[in-house]
This record gives sequence, C-alpha cells and structure tokens, in this order.
Amino acid sequence: MGDRTRTHTGAAGRAVTAGRPDSVRNVALVGHSGSGKTTLVEALALTAGALNRAGRVEDGATVSDHDETEQRQRRSVELSLVPVDWEGHRINLLDTPGYADFVGEVRAGLRAADAALFVVSAAQEADAVAGTTRALREECAAVGMPTAVVVTHLDTARTPFDELTRICGRIFGHDDPDAVLPLYVPVQGDEGPDGHAPLTGLTGLLTQRVFDYSSGERREGPPSDGQRGPLKEARDRLIEGIIAESEDETLMDRYLSGDGIDVATLFDDLERAVARGAFHPVLTAAPALEGARQGIGTVELLDLITRGFPSPAEHVLPAVTTQDGTPRPFPVRDAAAPLLAEVVKTSSDPYVGRISLVRVFSGTLRPDATVHVCGHGLGDPGGRTRPDHEAEVRVGALSSPFGKQQRPLDSCAAGDLACVSKLGGAETGDTLSEKGEPLLLEPWTVPDPLFPLAVRAHGKADEERLSQGLARLVAEDPTMRLEQNQDTHQVVLWCMGEAHTEVALERLRSRFGVQVDAEPHRVPLRETFASRAAGRGRHVKQSGGHGQYAVCEIEVEPLPPGSGVEFVDKVVGGSVPRQFVASVEKGVRAQAARGVASGNPLVDVRVTLVDGKSHSVDSSDAAFQTAGALALREAAADTRVALLEPVAEVGVLVPDDYVGAVMSDLAGRRGRVVGTEQATGERTLVRAEVPEIEIGRYTIDLRSLTHGTGRFDRAYARHEPMPPQLAARIRETAESGSKSG
Repeated sequence: MGDRTRTHTGAAGRAVTAGRPDSVRNVALVGHSGSGKTTLVEALALTAGALNRAGRVEDGATVSDHDETEQRQRRSVELSLVPVDWEGHRINLLDTPGYADFVGEVRAGLRAADAALFVVSAAQEADAVAGTTRALREECAAVGMPTAVVVTHLDTARTPFDELTRICGRIFGHDDPDAVLPLYVPVQGDEGPDGHAPLTGLTGLLTQRVFDYSSGERREGPPSDGQRGPLKEARDRLIEGIIAESEDETLMDRYLSGDGIDVATLFDDLERAVARGAFHPVLTAAPALEGARQGIGTVELLDLITRGFPSPAEHVLPAVTTQDGTPRPFPVRDAAAPLLAEVVKTSSDPYVGRISLVRVFSGTLRPDATVHVCGHGLGDPGGRTRPDHEAEVRVGALSSPFGKQQRPLDSCAAGDLACVSKLGGAETGDTLSEKGEPLLLEPWTVPDPLFPLAVRAHGKADEERLSQGLARLVAEDPTMRLEQNQDTHQVVLWCMGEAHTEVALERLRSRFGVQVDAEPHRVPLRETFASRAAGRGRHVKQSGGHGQYAVCEIEVEPLPPGSGVEFVDKVVGGSVPRQFVASVEKGVRAQAARGVASGNPLVDVRVTLVDGKSHSVDSSDAAFQTAGALALREAAADTRVALLEPVAEVGVLVPDDYVGAVMSDLAGRRGRVVGTEQATGERTLVRAEVPEIEIGRYTIDLRSLTHGTGRFDRAYARHEPMPPQLAARIRETAESGSKSG
C-alpha cells in the first residue's frame, strides 16, 4: 500500500457529504479511561489528511479541543464526533468517554454507530483492563454491536500484546477464544534503559507483509527469515478462525487439503464474520513518530474499518412504530426514502444555542425543511421515562463537527451523522420523521442515576436561574434526574457518580450562569409511636379583648406500617363543639407533618379525640388547631418515639469472584441478603434489603470493590425502625440544629 491521504473538507471549508449508506462507516471508540481513544482519533485523522503534521486543520482546530469542563476534568466527559474520509468512504469516528460515570454517553455513541472499536491500553495492569473491558463488552453485546480490538501504549507496556489478546479472547470469545485473534502483530525495537521497547511497525498475517515505520515513513517489505516460523503459526490460526465462521462450507476443506485461499476472499469472510459479531480482529496502533505523516497501524486500522466493518445498510436497526404503537416495516435505507432520523445527543453552545447530533437512518435531512419531532423519553431499568412530546419543527443549519469547529453541510443522507442547530425543543432520543407521517424509533435504555447531589442556589440572583438551568441540564443529559423532595425540601440532582456531579456543577456555572452550593443529601425519615400514649393540649390566652381558649385530650396508638395518620372522633356530650373537631384534626395532622421528635413526619398512628373544653366567646378554629398540635406533642413526650428509615431492595450484579466481598460489604451496611441467583457470563445477582442511609455512595464504593465490574439497582421497599443508638444521634443533630437556628 502506498501513501494514502484524504482531505476532510471540500471547497470554501464546507464538509464533504457522504453519498450512499454503503460508503459510510460509523464507528464508536470505546475503552477504559486513559486507554488513548482521543489520541488514536487524532492519529487516524492525521493519516486520513484531516490534520496536518502539527495536529491542526487550516483554522487551527484539533480533534482534542475540549470544552472548559473537560479541561478541568482532564478526561473526556462527553461523546464527540470526528468525520474523516478514506478510500472513498466517510468514516464517522465517535469518541466516547472511558470513565464509568459517563456510560450514558457510551450508549448514545453505540446508538449512532454500526460497529465498536475497543481501545485497550497495554500500559494498564491486566486486572484493570479485564474489568472495564468486560463491562463495556456487555454494553456492546446488549445492542448486538460488532466489535474489533486495537491495542495501544505498547511502548510502555505492563501487559504484553499476547496476554492482552488472551484476555480479550476470554471476554469476547467466551467458549471460542479463536474468535479473537490478531490481524496484525507488533514489531518492536530494542529495549531502552527503562525496559520498554518502542513500537516500530506491524506484520500483516493475511498479507504476509511487514510495515516498518522506524524511519518516519511507512515502508513495506517481506518478513525476515527469523519471522517466518512464528508468522506462519499465527497466520494459520487466523485463517482457520476466519473460515470457521465462513458461510462457504467448502473453504475449510479446501484449506485443509492445501489449496490456497486468496486474501480478498478472506477479507470478505472477515467482514461478514465481524458484522455478525462472530469474530473480533485485534490490531495495534500508536501515534506517528516525530516527523511522520502517519501513525503506526493507522493505515491498517482505516483499511479494516472500510473493508471489515459493516455499513449502515448491514447493521440491525431499532424497531419502528407509528405514534399509536403499531409496528411499521422499516423504510428502505437510502437517500430517496422517507426521512427517519434520531437525536442521539443534545448539547448547548453559548453562542449557537442548543445543538443536536442526529443519526439519519433513512432519507435525507436538509436545512430549512420542516420535520415532525416526537419523543416518548428514554427508558431506564427503573422504569423512568420522559414525558411524551411532539412538534413540527423547521430544521436549522446542518454542520459536521471537528473539535470545537462546525463545518456547514448542504444535507445529510441515510447512514450519516450531522449536527443540527435550533431543532426546537428536541431532546436526546427524539425521532425525526416526515411531516405527514410521524414515526417513533424504539428508545434505547439509559442507566438509572443512583448518586444524589443536593443543591441550593448560592445567592438571590441564582435562585431565579436555578430551576431553568437544572431543567436544561437534565434535558441535555438523560442520565441525570431532577427531584424536588417534598419530605426533605431539597433539590436533588441524581447523577452517575462523583465525576458526573462535578460536570453538572461546572456546566451549571459555565453554560447557564448559575452558581450553586452542594449540601449533604438527607434521606427522608419518618417517626411513629412505639406504644400507646395520651396527651392534653391546653391553649388559653387572655390579653385583653378577644382571647383564645381551647382544650383537647387525645389518645395515640401505633398502627401497622403504611397506615399513615388516622383521626377518630369519640367526643361525647359536646365538650368539643362539632365545628371545632375538624380544627383539632387539622392541628394534629399539621403537627404530624412537622414531626414530634426529630423533625420528620409522624406516620402509622391512630389519634383519637376523647374530650376537651371550649368557651362560648374565646374558642376559635385557630385555638383548637393549636391545642391539637400541643396535645400530640405532649403525648409524644410520654412515650418512646421510634425513628423509621427507608429500606431499599437492592440487586447487585457482580462477577462470581466478588460475591463474597460484596455480601460482606452489604452486611457492614446493615443489609440483609435475601438470596442469590446465577446470571449469565459467570456473574451472580445478589439480592438484599439495605437501609437507604447506608447506600448514598454505593455507586462509587461498589465500583471500587469490584474494579468497575459491578452494577446495582435499587427500589424503595418500606420504612422500618432505625437502631436506637443511630436514632439518638439523629435526634441530637436535629435538636442542636434547631437551637442554633
């Protein structure tokens, strides 16, 4: 192969538009944090001619131009798109974050892609690589995504290439490790003083050619005599792995009988096996050596993407229905068919406003066209969805992104991706279709955010903007959920973890101009009476003029969980006039809502009004409300008030190796394991009941405990009594807070 480069833009800086779905490749780069995904995207863009040797295009943009949030985080926190052209194909490289908090961005990238490229760093320890790669592999498997693997950082390797290939074989191949084999093997130079050997080239197993980059130029030649033996063994295994997945049953017989099989046939079978998810080729890559125009392995990787990855026309796409849920056969995926597209990501620009990243599945999207936008929300494992909404919207300008730059597009045809400005109120997951024929795409699921961040406005000016800023933040990121907790009176933003909360706070400040302060998240507690009690409320005031007079006597008894507050009138003889009985009840219920011991609502009690006194002139509705509240407080002072805490039903899915550690950790959180069951892929589901006050940080702790391989869900089960010593500490805190206030 010679020196091949392609330009990124056409005349006048306009982006080149892909013509047909079969000329497009949409590839999501996934991998653990620090694996080198963004660096690899830059290397591919350099090789394809989208960047110059300084890593920049004509206007100075780079693919690694991050927003302020990413600069502060020092890691990618959102999905980004970099289109390049290679050998007559448009390749949309979707760079996804590697940190677990941003798995929602990964799922959006997989929705937009037709294949995934796993980027695995040899500089990481094997256990860390295996854990994160397994979790991401499950994400891809859940949506039937074809995959390949590229190994980076071999020049500073802690884990050898062969070992990484075996790890990936166990993760991707399951029972057939020969489904994960190298297509190219690395050639490394002599070890330096630090014990590391630089990557200098690759050997193609199918082509039996060595590609040497040590001079700064890509030079092709035959393998040396010393390479031929190991090369033949690896090549034979690769060919057997490919033809084992071939639909041509005669290939294996021909190969075993000694007949030669041409490389073109092998590549055709490779592409079909990759598209079916039956084979996962492994490559290696590195940035360009100083002064070179091509990264090591980038030409080979671009060739694999164009020749071995499925086109949009080959990938299985989501189900389509009419708005009433009637299944609709999927339209023909070509530029002339009716429009069907989806918003896969929504972001804000301080100058442009809302920008929607759109994947066009069918038809052609054009600026100024009127389209039907409708959405039924992105579902999640907890059953949460966004409200239905629809509108007819005029499409704004289309563009193709490159770093922080946007290149104008004349249109976006089936199979391609584009950014759309000012698409009305469209949200992530919304479907775009023809004005006269609205359709809906089956939504993808987003993970349920389980890490709470309680916030309050920093100042008076921020109070006015806080609600709008939070609403826009949640509309952009489906993995955030906003809660106005009526019990604790806190505004809670549920996120995926600490890094996610940092991004949320930074975006509120930088994008929406809202300064907020974080505060400790409070779990909604309850109170109840531990035994029967009686109380007398006396509210008598004479200060000249019209006075206040009300006396009531009550009895309180505990009720079964979930009973709420029950009020019973057993007054005889009119000691409390009929018109004031409701006043007593109102006062009792108001005091119950405020709590009687720790400031938490009182529940599961029956309050019986048994007697009282009134005055013909000074009794009033307000006086009897006050007396009812006083009576309930007096009754509480004569008995033990139990503090109730919410208990969650928790399901923890972990690899079998971590079951013991997880169960021990749950026990340390006052949890009760109620059962375990075997799941697929050597994983176990541990079911437990755990007090919610103990799992506020469980998202982070579980990730640490299981090296990123564990996940959990939770659902409210009930409130139950809190241990007395813990309840006493909470009451003391409440009392000290009320005194200081």
